Amino acid sequence: MITMYHYLALGGILFLIGLIGTMTVKNVIKVLISIEFMLTGININFVTFASYCDSINLSGYIMTLFYTGLGAVELAVGLYIFYLMYKKKQSDSIEKYNELR
Repeated sequence: MITMYHYLALGGILFLIGLIGTMTVKNVIKVLISIEFMLTGININFVTFASYCDSINLSGYIMTLFYTGLGAVELAVGLYIFYLMYKKKQSDSIEKYNELR
């Protein structure tokens, strides 16, 4: 039987995969995907707590919708900034983008 701790472990593992990917990867697109993994782990934990602990208030589901929208906006803005930087430097490595001009 799947319990609440299984869902929390899954959310924690996804968050850690995203955190490790964000800190170790040099590619901008992979960093954005790692941030999405982190947000997915957070969303799984919010839904888990909303389902198992607070089924009347629905605040966990509302926060999940908020973070899903935040993730979509973050990805769109991040991809646009990457597009502008790629046009200038012709590289997808984070090490090439150390100045802000």
